[in-house]
Amino acid sequence: MKNVMDLQKMMKTAKDMQDRLQKELAGMRVDGTSGGGMVRIVLDGHKNLLSVRIEPEVADRNEIEMLQDLIVAAANDASHKVDEALAQKMGGLTGGLKIPGLF
Repeated sequence: MKNVMDLQKMMKTAKDMQDRLQKELAGMRVDGTSGGGMVRIVLDGHKNLLSVRIEPEVADRNEIEMLQDLIVAAANDASHKVDEALAQKMGGLTGGLKIPGLF
């Protein structure tokens, strides 16, 4: 019976940690940039796009493809930073253990 109680307690602790992590991810803000800061993307920890800022000098009608490339590069930069931040948080929570399904 004690083992069942210990397992239930451990499962509740894991659920509480997961809930706390989800709240932290929702509150996280990560900037990604490209073109020397000419394009800036902000994502939350769930990789939801929150904002895009484009410096006016980059918005040239004749350079649309370049602008599109800069936006993609900034989004990828922000996405990689979210992954790094998540890996750091998860490493702290799990003591560096790689738990399948969490990454």
